[in-house]
Amino acid sequence: MARAVREASTEGGSVRTRVFLEPSEPFPFPNLTQESAMADLAFVLVTLAVFALVALVAKGVTKL
Repeated sequence: MARAVREASTEGGSVRTRVFLEPSEPFPFPNLTQESAMADLAFVLVTLAVFALVALVAKGVTKL
């Protein structure tokens, strides 16, 4: 639901009305933080694997 809030202006006493949207639920996606943590972990693991592969290739190139 929307709620109107009236606030007095400092300019000559006119009144402004602002509407704030209230969320219907505290957090609509409860599993989002868990999924984000898993995505972060997967990103770190893939990044480490890529760096390890690059290191192996560099080590093999120096032996040539």
